[in-house]
Amino acid sequence: MTDAPTTPDRALTPARKAAIIGVCVLVQILTAVDMTVLHLAIPALSESLRPTTTQALWIADGYGFALAGLLITAGNIGDRIGRKRLLLAGAAVFGLVSVATAYAPSAELLIVLRILLGASAATLIPSTLSILRNTFTGKERTAAIGVSSGLTILGFGLGPLIGGALLSHFWWGSVFLINVPVVVVVIAVGIFVLPESRNPVPGRLDGLSVALSLVGILGVVYTIKEIAYEGLNHWDVYAAAVLGAGSLLAFVLRQPRLAEPLMDLRLFRNRAFSATVVTTVLAMFAQLAVSVISTQYFQLVNGWSPLKSGLAGLPGMGGALIGGTLGAVLIKSLGRAGTVTLGCLSSAIGFVLYSRTDVGTAYAYLVVTMVVFGIGLALILTVATDTVLGVVPKHRAGAASAVSETATELGGALGIAVLGSVLGSLYRQGLPADVPAPARETLAGAAQVSAQLPAGPGAQLLHTAQHAFIGGLQVTMLGAAGLMVLVAGVAWFALRGVPKVLEDPAE
Repeated sequence: MTDAPTTPDRALTPARKAAIIGVCVLVQILTAVDMTVLHLAIPALSESLRPTTTQALWIADGYGFALAGLLITAGNIGDRIGRKRLLLAGAAVFGLVSVATAYAPSAELLIVLRILLGASAATLIPSTLSILRNTFTGKERTAAIGVSSGLTILGFGLGPLIGGALLSHFWWGSVFLINVPVVVVVIAVGIFVLPESRNPVPGRLDGLSVALSLVGILGVVYTIKEIAYEGLNHWDVYAAAVLGAGSLLAFVLRQPRLAEPLMDLRLFRNRAFSATVVTTVLAMFAQLAVSVISTQYFQLVNGWSPLKSGLAGLPGMGGALIGGTLGAVLIKSLGRAGTVTLGCLSSAIGFVLYSRTDVGTAYAYLVVTMVVFGIGLALILTVATDTVLGVVPKHRAGAASAVSETATELGGALGIAVLGSVLGSLYRQGLPADVPAPARETLAGAAQVSAQLPAGPGAQLLHTAQHAFIGGLQVTMLGAAGLMVLVAGVAWFALRGVPKVLEDPAE
């Protein structure tokens, strides 16, 4: 059983294949930028909308949570109505919501719009991967995924850079308006170059499974975030834990009983598939938090402008491009297990280097750190994405892509929530008891309080807060390094024996 084209397609010439990769990469960069572009805008946004601490966390996390919660559903919808059609429709909604988000008048509305942005982004990512899966095979697919993964990580790095450039001249909402011209290009070019495909026997979409997957993921994520930040002394933590875990359990038990399950659990019988998904979750859990932490360090510890902070992250993007390019090459010599293990160890070394960061650390040291870290991340994602797509038949590409991206986005969102909250807790523990309440919440709050005090006391407060932040950063980064060493061991044993070249499997 193979995917059936729904429209007459011209021959896939080299030029058209390059255009397909270009459109897919542009979409992935767009969604990645929106994951990180807000990080630099948080200080300006906080001053304008005055969100509470909880609201600020949801403004930052809501996009990723909605994206992770709806990816499985969106992947299945693409398999049914056509991946190209879903991508173009989702891109149009993404552009419209971006305009509304830019002019949000309150923190509450901004949270709602960020969630809607995440929901529309969920229609884009599995569609792009499914299109790549159905366009390329074998070594050609691995190379295409390598380019796509490296440039997608570039999007995570471009977020702070674009945000910094815009915030130097415009208000915080401008970081969302930049999405509009990109969406226009994606739709205008995608209409002509993207091939259409869908599962020829899609079946019915189970509404209850959709609801259970969404409630389950959001409930578990909310529980972890609140425990890390507020502790266990809140009834809503227990309610969310029971609701989330119960919904996920009901989801898993329901799928085998459906003729057309929302998530085909039989995919996890494939060792390469299941091991790669687990590796991706653990790796992204540790890694995406770096984007948040590094931008805070550049702005609030070094005192750099948003634009300078964004430019400072460019070396990490260069490392990601190198890693994405090397991924396909290293698979030939080291195999998939060896390449993922090397990527995990490179990331672990990067985390250790980050843990040695202090107030006044030379930028040259940070350049080396970012490059080492970026190479490791790209190696992991290149091999992981290609392996997940390569071990399933084409007609399951949407579902497999959704599982892969759910692992990536959920791991990243959990990393931001948990490691960010752990850093916040360590920051508060490192402050003296007499520090004012707003300054105890975040380093950004301490900077705002210090600016309102006389020069002497203000400088002393900011100095104390910066050192407390650095202390928390060092401990958090060491913990992430330990996790990456553990992931390296899991990848080495779980992926051994997986072929270097994955040809199209039969049903």
